[in-house]
Amino acid sequence: MDNAKTSLNYTRIAKAITFIIDHHKQQPDLDDIAEHIHLSTFHFQRLFQEWAGTTPKKFLQYISLSHAKKILKHHNSIADTVHTLGLSSSSRLHELFVKIESMTPAEYKNGGASLFIHYSIQESPFGQVIISSTAKGICQISFLEENENYKQKLTSLFPKATFIEQTEPIHQDVTKILNSANKNISPINIHLKGTPFQLKVWEALLKIPNGQLRSYGDIARSIQQPTASRAVGTAIGNNPLAYLIPCHRVIQASGIIGGYMWNPIRKTALIGWENAQTIRESDETI
Repeated sequence: MDNAKTSLNYTRIAKAITFIIDHHKQQPDLDDIAEHIHLSTFHFQRLFQEWAGTTPKKFLQYISLSHAKKILKHHNSIADTVHTLGLSSSSRLHELFVKIESMTPAEYKNGGASLFIHYSIQESPFGQVIISSTAKGICQISFLEENENYKQKLTSLFPKATFIEQTEPIHQDVTKILNSANKNISPINIHLKGTPFQLKVWEALLKIPNGQLRSYGDIARSIQQPTASRAVGTAIGNNPLAYLIPCHRVIQASGIIGGYMWNPIRKTALIGWENAQTIRESDETI
């Protein structure tokens, strides 16, 4: 399926997920969900299968509270099994791709006044995404809502930078990762604006494998600051790189998915989609 069609389908998928969450006590069936997004049951089932790679029923299992609690408790998943068996997978850990380079103090303080930032709008399974980069690497990735003013997204981190609309090869590499086609991609440099604490938290997020979840407390402990869960949450909320730094894989210790800068429904979709992709890849490899 081409990226534009996949991105368009996400709007319907998100609407379906919202309906399911809002009506979970009534346990809506496929007919109810399909009717809500104005599709026949057959077409909805096919659309969902194409987008997620699994059935709506299995997808719901992946985003359920009990499933999230299980992953948090055991800190393992199909991804761990694949790694333990020495099997290859296209969903390799992000740290294999990503190299962090922080902004200089001058770049940090002057709002990017000396930076030339190239940006482009790309398609992904989770809607349109705006990707920005400097000469040193990716500096911003944001999912876009319908009719959102993307220029505001661009200037939020670097108000004094010079912005040029131009697709760079590194933007296309990010798109490949978003579409789970991340084989044979050169390592991606990221050029981050953040405090030392934020950079430490974001680096910890890079170590969370596909198909796994961590709590805020887990991240705090991983950076040897076990009492800093609240500060960790703030740093995660300021993550400038959607998906590439996988803050969507951090949820509450109770198993509740919680908030997300780019829409909690998208976070739910990301978690379920990654579980489906990881399990499917392990089945194909084995």
